[in-house]
Amino acid sequence: MTDYIKKLEWRYATKQYDTTKKVSPEDLEMLKKALQLSASSYGLQPYKILIIEDQEVRNKLFKASWNQSQVTDASHLIVFAVPNHITLQHIEEYMENISKTRGIPLESLTPFKEIIENTVLTLPSEVQQTWAAKQTYIALGNLLSAAAHLQIDATPMEGFNAKEYDKILQLDKQGLATTVIAAIGYRSENDANQALKKVRKNQENLFINI
Repeated sequence: MTDYIKKLEWRYATKQYDTTKKVSPEDLEMLKKALQLSASSYGLQPYKILIIEDQEVRNKLFKASWNQSQVTDASHLIVFAVPNHITLQHIEEYMENISKTRGIPLESLTPFKEIIENTVLTLPSEVQQTWAAKQTYIALGNLLSAAAHLQIDATPMEGFNAKEYDKILQLDKQGLATTVIAAIGYRSENDANQALKKVRKNQENLFINI
């Protein structure tokens, strides 16, 4: 646990990446597994995750990211996207996955399926999107923690034009919308932020014990 805390203290939102260093395929698989295992409401995972290495694509995204160099200079760019509309098909596919994975009859999942239908499907589309976006932030947190464990730098980012991202990545044609992004890679020796002390609330101001 001490080592885990030390790695969380080590991490920071990297501003300048070393363009010569790449995340290995093995470490990338570890990060993907961490993302795959992220918690989500009902376990539905109402999102897609894009892992972008292609430099030409990232050069286009750079302009839609207020010219932030992390987008182009990091090893990979991770983009989280949610459906414009969560449909019955999403839920049915999830039920089939549960049935297959756990080896149980699909019919036995009907009560659980109805719970999700009567909550998620009754929400207006914009509320659905907000709910789904919150799930992507849980996955983002998992990514940051897993990256720190592997001593891979990561930068969560909200400073971008989501609609431009949707066009460039053709997410709009797939009925998806970008919510949040993260750059991953290795810090440059010239990134001055790595020398700054981490600033957080002290525990007395952060926690309320009841």
